[in-house]
Amino acid sequence: MHSFPIDFIEYVTNDSHLGESLLDALNTQSPISIRKNPLKLSFSFENEELISWCEHAYYLKERPIFTLDPLFHAGVYYSQEAGSMLLDYVLHKLVLPTAPKVLDLCAAPGGKSTLIASKLNNNGLLVSNEVINQRAKILKENCSKWGYENVVVTNNDPSDFKRLPNFFDLVVVDAPCSGEGMFRKDLQAREEWSTDAVNLCASRQKRIVADVWDSIAENGYLIYSTCTFNSFENEENIKWITTNFDAEIISIDAPYDFVQGRDGIGIYGVPGRSKTEGFFIAVLQKKASDGSNAKLGRNSNKGLTQFKDLSAIANWVETDTTTFYLWNENVLAVPAAFNHEFLLLQDNLHLVKWGVEVGELARKGLIPSHDLLMCPSLRKEIHPFEITREQALKYLHGDTFTIEGLKELGMIQLTYQNEPIGWIKNIGNRFNNLYPKEYRIRMNIHLIHDKN
Repeated sequence: MHSFPIDFIEYVTNDSHLGESLLDALNTQSPISIRKNPLKLSFSFENEELISWCEHAYYLKERPIFTLDPLFHAGVYYSQEAGSMLLDYVLHKLVLPTAPKVLDLCAAPGGKSTLIASKLNNNGLLVSNEVINQRAKILKENCSKWGYENVVVTNNDPSDFKRLPNFFDLVVVDAPCSGEGMFRKDLQAREEWSTDAVNLCASRQKRIVADVWDSIAENGYLIYSTCTFNSFENEENIKWITTNFDAEIISIDAPYDFVQGRDGIGIYGVPGRSKTEGFFIAVLQKKASDGSNAKLGRNSNKGLTQFKDLSAIANWVETDTTTFYLWNENVLAVPAAFNHEFLLLQDNLHLVKWGVEVGELARKGLIPSHDLLMCPSLRKEIHPFEITREQALKYLHGDTFTIEGLKELGMIQLTYQNEPIGWIKNIGNRFNNLYPKEYRIRMNIHLIHDKN
C-alpha cells in the first residue's frame, strides 16, 4: 500500500461526497478496458466483458502487451480508461445537428477523439487539438490509425480558436488537472499533488474555457471533464462558467454505478463504487452569442491548391464525395460537405493532419500514404497480401525479411487477419518497408515468444 499526501487524505476523509473508502479503493488494481473500432475488423478478446455506458467497449481480464498486437497498430481497437468512456453516454443525451462541427480541445493522446470520431461515423467534422507539439504528433498517429476521413488535427493554443467565433456545435474540454483520479496507477501523480497544484489547475482550467468560449455556436454545448475529485476543479469551475458566461448547466442523471456531482452538477466515476478510475464530466449549453463572423473567410490558404487531376489517384482512392487538395506535392482528401470549413481551419489554425493524406505525387505516379491505407471508406484494395503475426511484428519494427509466395511487384498492402497494417514496395528480390519510421515498434519484438 502506498501513502497519499496528508492534505489529500484530510479533504477526502472530510468530504461526505467521497469518504474514506475512496482511499482504500485507490490502492487496488486498476481495471483494464478497450474500445473497438466499428469501422474495422470484428473480433473478440478472451473473456471480455461489455461496458454498459459505451458502445463497442469492453473490460479485459488480463492486460495484453498492446505493443505486440498488430491489430492495435492497425487501429482495430484503442486502450482507454472505462470512466472516460462515459463521454459516449453523454453524447447520446445531447441534441446535435445531423452533421455537427466538434472540437476536442485538449485531445492527446486521442482516446476521446477516436470515441467522438466513431460516434460521428464520418458525418460532420471533428477538429482534434493538442497544444504541445510532441503530443500533437502522437494524437495525429492515433487519429490516422483510427481511420475516419472527417478528422482534422491541429496544434494550437486554446486562445487561437477565438479566430473562429460561433463555429463549433460542440466543444469538449478534457482539462489538464491535478490527476487525483489517476492515483491508483500513477504514483508520481500522488507525489506531485498539493493544494497549490489544485488551485493552479483550477485557474488554468478557467483560462482554457474562457479562451475557447467564443468559438462555441449559439445553443452549442461545452462538455467539461477532469480526472479529479475535488470541487475546485469541477463543480466550482462549472459554477464559475455560468457566472461569467451566458451558459446553462445541462442536467444528466448519473447512470449505472456512477455518482451525481455535488449540488447535482455533473457526474463522477469513483473507484470503489464504479469500475473506473476517477473521472468527472459535466455539460453546459451556450445560450447566446454576438453573431459575429467578421474574422472568418480570409482565404489565404497558405499555398494550398485544389487538386483536380483525379486520374492520377483514381486507382488508389474513392473520389465520389471528396474534395482533394495539393500541399507540397502531397494530395489531401477532405469531405466535400465540409470543404468551406476546412479552408477556414487551414486559414486560421496550424494543421498537422488535413483529413486524409492520400499520398505524394512523384515522377512515376502516386506514392500512397499510410494515412490512406488506414481509412476504409477512401482506400481501394491494392494487392493485399496476408502475413503471420510474427511477420507483422517484424514489419512494424521496421525490418525487412523474406515473404514466401509474394509475387506481385510494386505497391503491396500487407494485411494481418485481413486488416491492412502497412505498405511495402516489392522490387523482386527484396521489398522496401514503407511503414512510417515514427510509428515503428521500439521494444524488443522477441517478447512475442513470451505470449505464445
